Amino acid sequence: MATLRNIGIITSGGDCGGLNAVVRGAAQMAESLGIGAFVIPNGYAGLYNLINMDHLVELTLSRVDHVHSSLAGSEAGHSRVKIAKIKDPEKYEKIKAGLKKFNIDGLVISGGDDTGSVVVDLANNGIPCVHAPKTMDLDLQTYSVGADSAINRIAKFVEDLKTTGQTHNRIMVVEVFGRYAGHTAFRGGIGADADCILIPEIPVDFDVVYKHMKERYIRRVKESDVNAGTYSIVVAEGMKDLRGQEIVDESAGVDSFGHKKLAGAGKYVRKQLEMRMKEDDEIREFMKEQGMYVPGLYETPEVREVVPGHLVRAGSSSAFDVNFGKEAGGGAVLLLKNGYSGVTVFNVHKGEIRFLPTKKAIEQRHVDVEMVSFYEQLGICFGRKPVPFEPEFYEKKGIVDRYL
Repeated sequence: MATLRNIGIITSGGDCGGLNAVVRGAAQMAESLGIGAFVIPNGYAGLYNLINMDHLVELTLSRVDHVHSSLAGSEAGHSRVKIAKIKDPEKYEKIKAGLKKFNIDGLVISGGDDTGSVVVDLANNGIPCVHAPKTMDLDLQTYSVGADSAINRIAKFVEDLKTTGQTHNRIMVVEVFGRYAGHTAFRGGIGADADCILIPEIPVDFDVVYKHMKERYIRRVKESDVNAGTYSIVVAEGMKDLRGQEIVDESAGVDSFGHKKLAGAGKYVRKQLEMRMKEDDEIREFMKEQGMYVPGLYETPEVREVVPGHLVRAGSSSAFDVNFGKEAGGGAVLLLKNGYSGVTVFNVHKGEIRFLPTKKAIEQRHVDVEMVSFYEQLGICFGRKPVPFEPEFYEKKGIVDRYL
């Protein structure tokens, strides 16, 4: 087993909560083992350009004191770069030369599925690295740092928007990240008592959504002594309609990993609801009954879409993400020290550093539609006719991982 003199710490892909905890956990574990820890800045772009750098920031104990786990984002910086796509036939040798220049013998790399695919690539090309799973999308086979923080922020935004929704009797549509898996919309929406949650896993029937919205919204306004009510919808950016059509910003092109940039799902939902309300005579009668109707100006309830965007990945980290981040970062160092490469930290439990091959860990995981049926039974609309929840009962022994 080769000696591990120094490690390089890389964070890559999208920023989120808990990443500074990964950096701090890795640095502190390295310090306790007598291993140097250095930040390789700017993600994989920094790794590729390492040979040209004059110095790296060493995460000494005094420097680590300034890495605050409670803050989202990353002290190490990010970029979206796929090493394999770099048009340089000597790119892997260039990376190895940069690592040799700074006596770095292994890498702790935190990121999601795209970042993980590069971990597999680097390991296959003889560059020792261990993956600390990170993505607020929560779509890996393991828990991923950042998800809990994002879900809590989504839930808070959706809950807060109910005040403006109720003040103006509006239907509020909140569009959130998630790409092709709806975990953050699903869990964030549930956390905020959202009325309707639209996720990529279930093609949306807008007639079902409209019927649910109309009945619940009208009931709330009528039952209110001040005629005030709202209805909240959380929609994942990768939502699809019954044709299987996703909502894409065609003008934005693709990122360095070849992904189309999704945008406009919230706007699409708003237009679908507005179109149906304008054609619904019962809505106009309801508006007249409640003293809200003004010909030509205010004939149907307003629908507003809100896109919190990067706010859900900014600001602060949840305590859960800080705990997991430190365990993932520290566990990654221990795996490197013991000769492992191309693997992803799963968790640390009862003295075990649990891991998966990164190639397996980054396989996309979707929302369990059986859980959707459970919440449909609680009255939440998921854009389809509710499917009965038919539970089985058994006793589970051993650890159960949160969200998985």
